[in-house]
Amino acid sequence: MKGYLIIILAVLSLSLSSCLFPKGGKSKSALPDDGQLHGVAPTAKQSMNRPINMVYVQPGTFHLGPSDEDISYNFTTKNRQVSIPGFWMDATEITNDQYRQFVKWTRDSLAFKILFGQGINKDDDTTAVDWKKVATIKYDKNTVEKLNELNLAPDNRLFGRADIDPNKLVYKVEYLDLPAAAKRENAGHPIKEFIVKRDQKVYPDTLVWMRDFSYSYNEPMTKSYYSHPSFGKYPVVGVTWKQAVAFCNWRTHIQNSYLERKRMAVEGDYRLPSEAEWEYAARGGRTNSMFPWGNPYIRNKKGCLLANFKPGRGNYAEDGGFYTVRADAYWANDYGLYNMSGNVAEWTNSYFYEGAYNFISDMSPDIRLDAKDSDPPRMKRKVVRGGSWKDVGYFLQVSTRNYEYQDTAKSYIGFRCVIDLAPKMRK
Repeated sequence: MKGYLIIILAVLSLSLSSCLFPKGGKSKSALPDDGQLHGVAPTAKQSMNRPINMVYVQPGTFHLGPSDEDISYNFTTKNRQVSIPGFWMDATEITNDQYRQFVKWTRDSLAFKILFGQGINKDDDTTAVDWKKVATIKYDKNTVEKLNELNLAPDNRLFGRADIDPNKLVYKVEYLDLPAAAKRENAGHPIKEFIVKRDQKVYPDTLVWMRDFSYSYNEPMTKSYYSHPSFGKYPVVGVTWKQAVAFCNWRTHIQNSYLERKRMAVEGDYRLPSEAEWEYAARGGRTNSMFPWGNPYIRNKKGCLLANFKPGRGNYAEDGGFYTVRADAYWANDYGLYNMSGNVAEWTNSYFYEGAYNFISDMSPDIRLDAKDSDPPRMKRKVVRGGSWKDVGYFLQVSTRNYEYQDTAKSYIGFRCVIDLAPKMRK
């Protein structure tokens, strides 16, 4: 019976495909000179391969909001039906190793400008990085001593070592503000008015392990969590929302630079997921379930805990991890996404407003606000989802909302990226 079902589904798929793309519907590569309209395809080749370590989340409809009665939602948030287009999402939270590639890229690009260019403290910042020359840089004692503009000041050095100052590892974020350009009152304005440029420090704040917990001994995590190879596959923490956005910007830049070199079509931008996208992906196709794994319990039938969180009144080790665990620990949900609940909470791209569900669109809903440093704290609130290793079970629910300020780093907040790709990549 199962075999017949597979055959029927295959025939149905072919039938639908033939309706969308009837035989003979493909455009010809060479245009005949017959005075008729044939269309011209872009000169770029078809795009990149499937993105590494990402899974495709199919488009669909679900009920945004609590799947069970929740008193805190009664007046500010209503369960409502919304539709989400398909997108690609990182299967795991961004790890220390992955984020370290961003930090290393920033360090290398700055080192190149010091060793082969005009330096990093000049007004002229147009020096193009030659990555073949960068590959020849060896960060031995002699080279590090030449990087005076990047090094710690002499009075900040421990045992006199000329180490690189983490605060000087600055990535230059640059993007086009499309929401501003799309406003009616800005129609016809020059593009330069919508180009955003800002400097962003990229090194994670490793002191969050001590700052987040008073009267607690967490110095070993401060010293080792980001730098020790044993934690390479663990989720990066100590990263602000602005740093996560800068990471997405950099990831887009290196991808598109590669595609342009290969004369391939440039793809969409990496970004943080919207609040609705995150919840839709976390549910894994289980519309009315409280958790990514489906059932209303946080243990399976064998009594094993299904996520890394704070069981009971503080039995942190019961779930197998005292602090964080590997980003691919536990079981993935039905979309193949790991740790959508627990381990670390995750930044989203959405602005946190209590009554947002009362007026957002039912088609790919999102509220965005790119707050400035001078704006009041209330405007800097960003939605955080998923709960973390230090949270109780309530925050593991896929519908539970929380927030943190965009310029604040925590030892229990990380992130993952999403990207929108052309239809061919969805197969």
